[in-house]
Amino acid sequence: MFADEPHPDQHTIETPEQMSLDLPMAGIGSRFLAIAVDTLIQIGIGLAALIVVGLLGAFQLLPNIQQFSAWLVAGLVFLVFLLMYGYFAIFEIIWNGQTPGKRVAGIRVVKDSGRPLTAAETIGRNLLRIVDQLPGFYAIGVLVALLNSHNKRIGDFIAGAIVVREASLRELKPVWQTPEAAARSGPPLGGAKLSIEDLSLVDTFLNRRHNLAPDVRSRMAHQILNRLKPKLLLPDDNSSSVESILESLAYERRSAGNS
Repeated sequence: MFADEPHPDQHTIETPEQMSLDLPMAGIGSRFLAIAVDTLIQIGIGLAALIVVGLLGAFQLLPNIQQFSAWLVAGLVFLVFLLMYGYFAIFEIIWNGQTPGKRVAGIRVVKDSGRPLTAAETIGRNLLRIVDQLPGFYAIGVLVALLNSHNKRIGDFIAGAIVVREASLRELKPVWQTPEAAARSGPPLGGAKLSIEDLSLVDTFLNRRHNLAPDVRSRMAHQILNRLKPKLLLPDDNSSSVESILESLAYERRSAGNS
């Protein structure tokens, strides 16, 4: 709808409301930082486990260990596999696309549509690290990432995922000018319940509404409000205009994020 060309480091999503949302892509450097931090954590967990096993052996708390050597080896192989691949899947499922390393680097895994990955997609994406790591040090993964504009590795292509830079609420500053006191007057509307994706949608509309034809502007504002209504606490006798409600919601959500 808008003539703006997407930035080469951005992934543009066309929403059902005919609006464009730009997600800043994570670069090779930030992804390398994330994997470096996660690898250090994995090494620390592995060393802690070895120390525990060593102490149990030293204090003879593992009697007749020779009788269970085959089971012990199988258990260790499973634990190594779980540590190398389950670590990423478990954290990304629990933390909505982030591991400790990704949190440090300020990046997150999402679907190409901008929505979170399902548990199955997350597990499949991380199992393909086995291929991406060949022949060592993520060589194939890095090579594939360098050959495409979205820095995707093989697991990302299979899962339909991208890694984006996390935009904090403080970075989502609108260029629209409305007196803050007026936007915050009246009872809360439930803006604090909106997600970052919701806030991005509202801000995009408020930033670009003056470039829209009046009928398109009105229709789009109503479409956005109707989409957000299930999360809101709108009074039955509300007399505010749709755009005023969207402005109030944006201020409420941003205030909640900065508090």
